[in-house]
Amino acid sequence: MNEIYAIARKIADAGGRLYLVGGAVRDAYMGRAATDSDYCVTGLRAETFQELFPDAFVAGAAFAVFRMTVGDAVTEFALARMERKVGQGHKGFEVVSTPEVTIEQDLYRRDLTVNAMAVDVLTEEMFDPYGGRQDIDQGVIRAVSAAFSEDPLRVYRAARFAAQLNFTIADDTLLMMRKLREELTSLSPERVFVELKRALASDKPSLFFRWLQRAGVLDVHFKEVAALEGVEQPLKWHPEGDAFEHTMQVLDAAAALTTREEVRFAALVHDVGKARTPRHKWPAHHGHEVAGVPLVKHLCARLRLPTHWTQAALFATEQHMKIHVLDKMKCTKVVDLLTDAHRTPLGVDGFSIIGMADDRGRNNPNAHSPNAESMPDYWRVIQSVSGKSLNTGATGKEFGEALREARATALHQARKGGLP
Repeated sequence: MNEIYAIARKIADAGGRLYLVGGAVRDAYMGRAATDSDYCVTGLRAETFQELFPDAFVAGAAFAVFRMTVGDAVTEFALARMERKVGQGHKGFEVVSTPEVTIEQDLYRRDLTVNAMAVDVLTEEMFDPYGGRQDIDQGVIRAVSAAFSEDPLRVYRAARFAAQLNFTIADDTLLMMRKLREELTSLSPERVFVELKRALASDKPSLFFRWLQRAGVLDVHFKEVAALEGVEQPLKWHPEGDAFEHTMQVLDAAAALTTREEVRFAALVHDVGKARTPRHKWPAHHGHEVAGVPLVKHLCARLRLPTHWTQAALFATEQHMKIHVLDKMKCTKVVDLLTDAHRTPLGVDGFSIIGMADDRGRNNPNAHSPNAESMPDYWRVIQSVSGKSLNTGATGKEFGEALREARATALHQARKGGLP
């Protein structure tokens, strides 16, 4: 912090001011640990900043953003700027960055009031011209101005911050999100993925999808999830309501059990096949796990998701129903299932979480899931039988079958001994 203060002093001596801005200010006000710190410089030209700090390097092509090492971290310093929309998409902006741009003008171009606050590094004075503190106190995500509509990515950012902070979204902001529906198609899959990834990492990721659904834009990039709304399920097994509500509860249950994003994503898509069930067959959804596989493939390919996310999601989608009948399966089939799970990025532990979350996503966040919970124990028994322990001269396929049978026998004995 002393090093930042020295930088601020040097900037002030040259006629400028240094402000801490954005998420670090928001998190400090909320008493949360900030993950990074960004700074805004007013009153200086880019050439002057470069002269003051010759070790800084330019990181922005369209406007002056500098990076330099402060302490153990590379820190970003952006010169204050204003933006004017001149074309479509997130690149269609004209940027003005001069010494005359004030901190209030710089904050005005930002998307949400909770991110449009600044603190003067030297005086520690808070600048909150657009009511960010009040919105934080009230738990509201609100656009700073109508300029929110100039970048469609802000639709996903608003929903993502609602999930991260467990806030609601103001009605007027929700309306702006809805009006940006057509422009959302201009976003690259890479930009959508960044917001999806951050949303899934939140404590309650379902809020991201719920708010997009309320804004009427969920189906633009997540049509397979949006299609679950209104899809009836058997009331006996699903008192929570339709398949969309079940999916949202399963996602939050998975988030409570693991921080692994590929597992959370698998929980999100595990039931998308229910949207393919003909209406006259509702509320039953026989075969929805198989029907969901091509849907998941299309979603992952369209958003260019990481391979390990795709593989985890495909396995969970196709195989999750077997968890609920694990206690009735033959030991050889259990060995096959868990061996297959182990070979995927989901792993046995991740597959177990899918089962537990599936049970909890039925208005029962504390549900006990004997089958799902037993899977890691089953897997330890299976792994305890190695190829080296077999007294057989078999090789190749015969050896594999002998190992499978030996593992099934061990599992059978463990079950007889009281393993669930």
